[in-house]
Amino acid sequence: MIKVENIKKSFDDIPVLKGISATFEKGKTNLIIGQSGSGKTVFLKCLLGLFSIDSGKIFFENKRLKEMSIADRLVLRQEMGMVFQGSALFDSMTVEENIMFPLDMFTTKKNSEIRDRANVAIKRVNLINANEKYPDEISGGMKKRVAIARAIVMNPKYLFCDEPNSGLDPKTAILIDNLIQEITEEYQITTVINTHDMNSVMEIGQKIVFLRNGLKEWEGSKEDIFSTENEAVTNFVYSSDLFKKVREVYLKK
Repeated sequence: MIKVENIKKSFDDIPVLKGISATFEKGKTNLIIGQSGSGKTVFLKCLLGLFSIDSGKIFFENKRLKEMSIADRLVLRQEMGMVFQGSALFDSMTVEENIMFPLDMFTTKKNSEIRDRANVAIKRVNLINANEKYPDEISGGMKKRVAIARAIVMNPKYLFCDEPNSGLDPKTAILIDNLIQEITEEYQITTVINTHDMNSVMEIGQKIVFLRNGLKEWEGSKEDIFSTENEAVTNFVYSSDLFKKVREVYLKK
């Protein structure tokens, strides 16, 4: 579990996060949504520790980030997996080598153990006959699977995903969403996903935090979205005719 209390962050005296409190639950897909400029990317980077907050508190399993020792922070880093928006694979490495990379960097395991662990992750994300391929030889959907495999190869407690469906066709995006949710529930990971994809919200939004102008405007589940009277949320989520029709059908039930 990750808990944040009244966190604030400014750049050059311009407030970006204006006091956000939220809880991200273990074993659930927790989504951060909002328009461009709402603060969701900065929020995610604060959770990752890439930005230090100006005030407030961030807890990982009841341990406050600011009060952790250097050794504890190093352990926490190794407990985090990250799926970047552009996958961020190393072009000069094969699929298998990309997935092995965190284990090479952060563990003292033998090469044979590292390779075995990487192949467990490869199998889990359903990558077939891709071990020796390079990133420019595989599709965008396969790259995302490699990125997910690399993110989970260290058996993380926390998984962060930044726009995991960016650049994917709708069918592949749904497959990636479902894979992330399956892994989250199977390994009981606290997963936090930064997204603007409303299909993802409706597909896997078990816990949703909606940011607006640096504040938490709303939170709930994908089911709660159908019945909320928060105008900012409905304007954002139901900006397309398709989602308006879906909501109308749901409310008639």
